[in-house]
Amino acid sequence: MFLLFISFIAGVLTVLAPCILPLLPVIVGRSLTDPTVSRRRAFVVILSLGLSVVVFTLILKVSTLFLNVPQSFWTWLSGVIIFVFGLIMIFPGIWESLPFTSAINRKGNEVMMEGYQKNNFWGDVLVGASLGPIFSACSPTYFVILATVLPVKPALGIVYLLVYALGLCLALLVVVLAGQHLMKRLNLAADSHGWFKKIFGIIFILVALAIVTGFDKKLQISILNSGFFDVTKVEQKLLGSNESTTPASSTESADNTAPEDNSAAPAAPGNPVSATTPIPGEKFPTPAEKAAKYQPAPDIIDPTGFINTGGQPISISEFKGKKVVLVDIWTYSCINCLRTLPYVESWYDKYKDQGLQIIGLHDPEFSFEHVLANVEDAVARLGVKYPVVLDNDFATWKAFGNQYWPREYLIDMDGYIVHDHAGEGDYDDTEKAIQDALRELHARTGSAAPMPTGVVNPSGTIPVDFNKVGSPETYFGSERNVYLANGKQSKDGTQSLDVPASISGNSLYLGGQWNFVSEYAENDGGGEIVYKYNAKNVYMVASSDQGADVDVYLDGVFYKTIHIQDQKLYDIIDGADYGIHTLKIDIKSPGLKAYTFTFG
Repeated sequence: MFLLFISFIAGVLTVLAPCILPLLPVIVGRSLTDPTVSRRRAFVVILSLGLSVVVFTLILKVSTLFLNVPQSFWTWLSGVIIFVFGLIMIFPGIWESLPFTSAINRKGNEVMMEGYQKNNFWGDVLVGASLGPIFSACSPTYFVILATVLPVKPALGIVYLLVYALGLCLALLVVVLAGQHLMKRLNLAADSHGWFKKIFGIIFILVALAIVTGFDKKLQISILNSGFFDVTKVEQKLLGSNESTTPASSTESADNTAPEDNSAAPAAPGNPVSATTPIPGEKFPTPAEKAAKYQPAPDIIDPTGFINTGGQPISISEFKGKKVVLVDIWTYSCINCLRTLPYVESWYDKYKDQGLQIIGLHDPEFSFEHVLANVEDAVARLGVKYPVVLDNDFATWKAFGNQYWPREYLIDMDGYIVHDHAGEGDYDDTEKAIQDALRELHARTGSAAPMPTGVVNPSGTIPVDFNKVGSPETYFGSERNVYLANGKQSKDGTQSLDVPASISGNSLYLGGQWNFVSEYAENDGGGEIVYKYNAKNVYMVASSDQGADVDVYLDGVFYKTIHIQDQKLYDIIDGADYGIHTLKIDIKSPGLKAYTFTFG
């Protein structure tokens, strides 16, 4: 029952979350611009938003159709809807000119149309509903309900979800009604079609542009960095105090129920270890000392699939008190991840019998990496033996607060993140942290297993001097092709391009006819890719449905032919030295999908 209270409080606090503050003008403005129906309009917008949160959540849980829909789809959908309503508020005549409104009039429903235009009921519903998917990602409590309660007790989970939405709606209603009261006292909206409404129309458009461009995320970060009250920490503390009473999911041990805080759970049954157990020999920090120094690790949230687990779910919490866990966040087309992978695999081989459990958290960069079969093929091809969890919705990524590929989080036997490393390198430091955590595990569990010494130096690694790499990751798709030099950037559709005689460094040049979509560019007929880079090695994420042979030229000299077909990372240049070089890829047949260049 305590989670019921927490759910309500979480809904109320969500209104103060940095991810919601930039959107409040849309909710407030929608209900302020017509004093004749403002109170009714406030109820309709807010109720629609609350119902949208509930419905959107249930769709995610029961429909595999929506699980692989990228977050960008919901972002653009919300942004477009808000943008359209902003235009209508600035230019009311747009509404009357829409074809379907004329059709309604032609059918003799003038009376209904008049009432519709006056109150705009369905417009209020649409504005509120469009914000549901965005509001759904702003609360740790929401993710607890989504990941742990709904799968086990759907009815109870729905109740918690409804209570969360109720708290959210009531808090929004207080904000809106306060704004309406102020507006009436100042007589700001005497003319519901005047300047006041147009100002909010402009605000709607600015908010919509912020959503689709990602500026709202930058604003959220700025708000947090400024020291603004962080409601997330309040919810995490409440959830931590509720750990012993929250229902656990079938994939988690009963002593871990709140993914945001695993610090209060006792040792697993069968291991007579506690905070008061004497530790022979080396002294290790007490749980209280750890709590003051380290963050508790979240658990795996809303996974999409599991590999190397025999088809069974896996969680971080099930190893608490039993093993040390290393979470490796990666994706199979990322060269930085692939260069780190030999070290992670070597640690698994060396320490798995000493109590180390590695979990690969696969967070996709491209849409083809969402597909379970593709990840399974990559795991088999790369020889990964430890469990891999598909985090297609980035729920666990967000719970860790991660922003990088790759990243290693080392979690000790008490569930604390005792070592954290982003990116490549410093492998010796990570392995020494593994050894320290395992020594504590052995001392407290009475294990007599001998500890391997030294650090691994696996074969097959690719050394990189990042001080000598002067070229950035370069994308082909319209969503991020900011280095495209001889075509229109950020534009979908077909472009006919010619490579100029003189080219600039770190600029992407394409020759031939190319069709641009968000993630990649695909050639139609023959084509070429030219890039002057500053590095030693060049990698390319690419694919071809029919298969394509491409000829690679380095500084004007034929280098090799590559067959491109599977959706993966290809080695284009294995250079002998760092420096400035010119790459040319000659494509003989249509259908090559080019995603990105990376350098090393």
